[in-house]
Amino acid sequence: MYITKFIFHKLLGWKIEGDFDRSIKKSVVIVAPHTSNIDFIICSFTRRILKTQINFVGKKALFAWPIGWYFQWMGGEPLERNKSQNRVEATAKVFDSLDEFRLAIAPEGTRRKVESWKTGYYYIALKAKVPIISVSLDYPSKTICIGKEFYPSGDIDIDEPKLRGFFKGARGR
Repeated sequence: MYITKFIFHKLLGWKIEGDFDRSIKKSVVIVAPHTSNIDFIICSFTRRILKTQINFVGKKALFAWPIGWYFQWMGGEPLERNKSQNRVEATAKVFDSLDEFRLAIAPEGTRRKVESWKTGYYYIALKAKVPIISVSLDYPSKTICIGKEFYPSGDIDIDEPKLRGFFKGARGR
């Protein structure tokens, strides 16, 4: 743990503001802006420093031998998806099968700057009946900010501007 903190804080110069409420065992964690593959590394350091399980989902084929063990070790869960089930439903079912699951998602759906977000994160949280937790990455200040839980009302037109407000001023790589 000391080495992780040393690399993250001293060598890379990053800091963390906020923390996860450990009593909330299930949530959708939206991470933005997502502009680089390096975001994964920065977030991996953060979750290790905070000693918090953060997960992701991937198609089942990713979890096959020989590399599948690595994805599971990193918090991945294989997504079983058939033609009669969409991604939102399939992902929400993963929440039902686990006692602790914090699903990290980039709401932009890409590593480019976008004006609008994909809405899957919102509908997954609604279907799974879990809160949304916002995490921003600001590269110029090298700061990760972790917000408080937000419970979606079911009206995305009202809720999304509130969620996006958390990310105001955060700049990607």
